[in-house]
Amino acid sequence: MMDPRAPHAAVADGLDSFTDADAALARIQAIYDGSADTIRAGFDALAKGETQAPQAALYPYLGITVTAADLHLDARFAYGAAVDPGAYGTTLTRPALLADYYREQITLLLQNHRVPVYVGTSRRAIPLPFVIENSTADVTETQVREMTQYFALPDLAVIDDTIANGTYLPSDGLPRPLSLFTAERVDYSIARLSHYTATAPRHFQRFVLLTNYQRYVDEFCAYAQREVANGETYDSFVEPGDVFTPNPRLTDLPTSGTPLANLPQMPAYHLTRPDKLGITMINIGVGPSNAKTITDHLAVLRPHCWLMLGHCAGLRRSQFLGDYVLAHGYVRDDQVLDNDLPPFVPVPPIAEVQVALQQAVAKITGLEGADLKSRLRTGSVLTTDNRNWELRFKEIYARLNQSRAIAVDMESATIAANGFRFRVPYGTLLCVSDKPLHGEIKLRGMANAVYRERIAQHLEIGIETVDILRAEGVRKLHSRKLRSFDEPSFR
Repeated sequence: MMDPRAPHAAVADGLDSFTDADAALARIQAIYDGSADTIRAGFDALAKGETQAPQAALYPYLGITVTAADLHLDARFAYGAAVDPGAYGTTLTRPALLADYYREQITLLLQNHRVPVYVGTSRRAIPLPFVIENSTADVTETQVREMTQYFALPDLAVIDDTIANGTYLPSDGLPRPLSLFTAERVDYSIARLSHYTATAPRHFQRFVLLTNYQRYVDEFCAYAQREVANGETYDSFVEPGDVFTPNPRLTDLPTSGTPLANLPQMPAYHLTRPDKLGITMINIGVGPSNAKTITDHLAVLRPHCWLMLGHCAGLRRSQFLGDYVLAHGYVRDDQVLDNDLPPFVPVPPIAEVQVALQQAVAKITGLEGADLKSRLRTGSVLTTDNRNWELRFKEIYARLNQSRAIAVDMESATIAANGFRFRVPYGTLLCVSDKPLHGEIKLRGMANAVYRERIAQHLEIGIETVDILRAEGVRKLHSRKLRSFDEPSFR
């Protein structure tokens, strides 16, 4: 009989078996901390002008071997089990940051297969910038060149999305992927998130609201301040620059941080809970490129859902300014994801999210029946990469007509497509702010009136949707339609 450790021994050393998730996680943490300490000590020595020999600083590794007899599949759930016999493995990083996520995945593997998991030291080096965030401070140009002799630097040849994209082909005899992302890919995105949002990764919550208007953020900030001052649900509010406002009833931590003089490209705001089931809101700005960029990086933190709340152009004469559009289909005219998710791939609606959004609209607006249907249109949203698409109306007319789209925007299809690609449940609720096909363009006075009347309500609907999804249980939210037939076990 083949040793179940053998496939893992080809890519990792010092493998120990575990049947308890907490014990396995403790070993993962110890390996990572030891490697990170090695890098920090070596960097400090180099900065002082001390020479040293390169030392191994490697990522932890997690693996499992499953036989046909070990496949105890529960078809009710979309993740947590291998679909075929074989060996599966992945490198891991930031176990302190991702402890709850790793613990859940390991627990499910142990429960579903009733065989041990293996933890060891991989042969993938941790790049210096992923441990020493300010690695160029007080370092000379000569020392920067010397770093390549002593430390690993990011290798873009192995930081890619082939697993998530469904194009990864494992080598014979090596473990198949256990996770959508390798440790290097996770570390790369965590570094990018800090850069784009000006908040530390530890503050990100697993329900995410994305918007393309600052006024939604202003309303969210006002709501968050009220919650931490008077509420019992969220323990803090964190703004760009890691400006921390605690809820004194739920935490003893003090207020800290200094507001930034200049906001980053896509500022993030976090209304936090200890279980990470709070709300992160990000102003992604305008355009599909930003939408792809931020969701590329958010995905490694494994959100339970991201929702787009923004404005759109209504395409039907029966729509009015301020009406809502609940997307149940997407026309991907933005093209930014075509190389990662081919255009022939459909992006389906996620039933649980659609139902929650409609329930939230009904509750917050007080509308029902025909009245609700008259102000909430369900249909396809076309996402374009051309902000002035109206000026090329003759070229786009046929596409709009044939698609049966009821609205045009610049982000929603991108966000939904990346949710499908990364197995993150998604949804879109837009507000009609103009109707250019019918002569109702976004003049300043008209737009301001819509903003005043709708933004607070629209945001309240988004927050209510999160409350509904959270109450129904996050595991049920992860739809099997997001996962392929040859899928890593990790969610």
